[in-house]
Order: sequence, then C-alpha cells, then structure tokens
Amino acid sequence: MKNLGILLSGRGSNFEAIARNVAAGGIPAKIALVVSNRENAPGLDLARAMGLNTRFIPSQGKDREAYDREVVAALKECRVDLVCLAGFMRVLSPYFVRAFPGRILNIHPALLPAFPGLDAQKQALEGGVKFSGCTVHIVDEGVDTGPIVCQAAVPVLENDTVETLSARILKEEHRIYSAAICLMLEGRVRIEGRRAVSAD
Repeated sequence: MKNLGILLSGRGSNFEAIARNVAAGGIPAKIALVVSNRENAPGLDLARAMGLNTRFIPSQGKDREAYDREVVAALKECRVDLVCLAGFMRVLSPYFVRAFPGRILNIHPALLPAFPGLDAQKQALEGGVKFSGCTVHIVDEGVDTGPIVCQAAVPVLENDTVETLSARILKEEHRIYSAAICLMLEGRVRIEGRRAVSAD
C-alpha cells in the first residue's frame, strides 16, 4: 500500500475529505504523516483526533530550504510516496520539489493557468469571468505552474461574493482532489512536457 504525506497550515478541510476517503477505502493508500508549520492549525488537531501520525515543524525564522530539508526528512522517514498540499501556505523550494519529482500534488481554487497565487476567488470576481473552479496540479518549481491532473468548473453567479464562490469551489475541491490522488497512485498519469496525460 502506498503512503501519503499531507502538508497543511490551516483548517484542513481538503485534508479531512482525503482522510475520510482513505478511511472509507475510496483512496487505496495510508496517510503516513500529517505535517503543519503552524502548531495551532485546526487541521493538525483533527489529524491527531483521527489517530494519525502528526508532526509540527515550525517554520518561523528559518530559511526556506533549511525548513524544507526538515520536512523532506520527516516525509522520507515515513516512506511517503505521494505528497499532498492541503492549504499549506508556503512555496516549496527547488530542493523540496526535486526530492519528490512528479510526486507532489496541490489544489488551487481557480481554473489554472487563470488566477494563480493568492486570493484566486477574488481575482475571478474582479476579472468578471462567468466560470471559475479548481485545479489539482503536480507541483513544479514555479507557483501554480505544474502539469494539470484534474479540473472542475463552477459557474460564477452575478450576486456572488468571495465567500459564496469559495464555498461552491470548495465542494468541488473535495471531490477532485481524491480523484487526482487515485489517478496518481494507480500510475494513470504520465508527464509529457508541461502536460499531465492520462495513461490508460
């Protein structure tokens, strides 16, 4: 069975969706480690309550690569096969990305390559788009630039606020993140240049 490592900084709603799918047998893997850079992250408390192996690794005052070396060492110690970022509010260093080449997933609340970076839902509303959504992508050395594994579209309504749009996108995030993890674990994704192609 493959091992998942999950990195989070906040409430961990995507982590919770993944963990419940793992527990129900919907994802053929074990969560080997949950790491947070914030000691009071609700997601870390939730992971502890679920009886999962957790680690708080503080990032404050540390050089980005020095911190990433600590996290990578913890993930490797737990023999993690696939790393899932679930609201981890840090940009990974090239060292981290090279330690798990093609084996780090992130979820972003927009249809990449549109609206990368922070406040994607606000960017979508200000951009006047009729559809937004979410994207699961393989992490590369850029910010939200890696090959796209899964996407889901969500209509943008005329009376939407950042909060209402975010809530509708989040429902789709919970659905497609688990689907993308399964594709990766089953070896059904191959990378061709900048594209992630279905291998079946």
